[in-house]
Amino acid sequence: MFDRRTLLRLGVTASAAVPLIGLATATTSSAATTSRPRFPDKWFPVTRFGAVGDGQTDDTAALRRAIEACHRAGGGHVLVTDAHATGPIHLLSNVDLHLAAGSAIRFSTNPRDYLPTVLSRWQGIEFMNYSPLVYAHGQTNIAITGSGVLDGQAGPTHWWDWKSLGDKEFPQLEAQADAGVPVAGRVFGQGFHFRPPFAQPYRCDRVLIQGVTFTNSPFWHLNPVLCTNVTVDGVTVDSSGPNTDGCDPESCDGVLITGCSFNTGDDCVAIKSGRNADGRRLNVPCQNIVIAHSTFANGHGGVTIGSEMTGGVRNVHGHDLTMNSAGLASCHRIKTNSVRGGFVEAVLLERVAVGAVAGPMLLVDFDYGEGDTGQHLPTVTDIDLVDWTVQSCGQGWQMAGYQRDPIGTVRLTNVAIAAMSGANVATNVRDLRLDNVTIGGRPC
Repeated sequence: MFDRRTLLRLGVTASAAVPLIGLATATTSSAATTSRPRFPDKWFPVTRFGAVGDGQTDDTAALRRAIEACHRAGGGHVLVTDAHATGPIHLLSNVDLHLAAGSAIRFSTNPRDYLPTVLSRWQGIEFMNYSPLVYAHGQTNIAITGSGVLDGQAGPTHWWDWKSLGDKEFPQLEAQADAGVPVAGRVFGQGFHFRPPFAQPYRCDRVLIQGVTFTNSPFWHLNPVLCTNVTVDGVTVDSSGPNTDGCDPESCDGVLITGCSFNTGDDCVAIKSGRNADGRRLNVPCQNIVIAHSTFANGHGGVTIGSEMTGGVRNVHGHDLTMNSAGLASCHRIKTNSVRGGFVEAVLLERVAVGAVAGPMLLVDFDYGEGDTGQHLPTVTDIDLVDWTVQSCGQGWQMAGYQRDPIGTVRLTNVAIAAMSGANVATNVRDLRLDNVTIGGRPC
């Protein structure tokens, strides 16, 4: 362990001391429901455990030894300086992986390095697959903090080229879940092409991801699953690859996403709760989610719900958000179908400033994916957009429910759209309320 003076020489600032404090300030009282981890003021530099830090030498074993030593000592901070090449990192309780200024962790692109398989969830279905790049299962009080960069090194010839192959293999996983095959028997990994997510804490409590940058994930970047008390604070996600969602909390309770910046190849934030039969087996909603003071650039959707929403989504509060990119397809997107089922209720997005968005400000789509081919009708109601300013968009809203299952109550209040290229659509919406909504200066 290093003393404080030595740490300061290495560039570790006081913000890394205990307790870790927020980089951004959330003004909503909802944020107080999320409990952040605390760590003893003990430091475990990875170089003390054999890490070379030249960006080329495999430091996987050294990182593992540092994490295990920190955990055995009752917790603290595993300190990463310089550049480190590694395979998967598995966090343990009471461990903060701290990336000092200027540091980088570059992950192997060799799939064999991510074996043996671990319990994972892929597009809402549990199975055994390659380890996520950063993984934790059943741990408490864990963190990734600092100001360094975590680089998954995915690209057109590494990981991303698996997309079409994985899409073809996905029906095998769906069929096993539909047939009730136990999760331990759904073994994929080697020989298949299911790209691992970047960071996937699984059934963990008090998770903090703060200050760091994630880039070039094989698949979704941040994907907490079945977790409680998750804080994502001051994080940058920047990637253009397929399915490189920014932050996808899945069947979690108590998530704060604040002060973040998203530029992605898919949804920036996507709130999820399992898929189809496997989602109904677990039946755990994603709820009590706060998204604040964040910016959204390229992506399929800014704040998205679904399509893996079988367990339901409720109590989502977004505020003080900025969305601005011709590469952003929609601002608030809800996607589902009659195979997914599930519910979405009590969603409030307020004080949102939109520059340019290519498509609709609000998109509610009941015909996503498999479309209307099942018997599990979704419920979407109590959606509120309040105090929005939009410079330009394709549509203000595009919503289409089912005739036998309309979208419920949607309220737009104090919404000003300066310019809109298309026409609004509201098909099979039971209760659309417009209060002080203008388009091109004219009231609706």
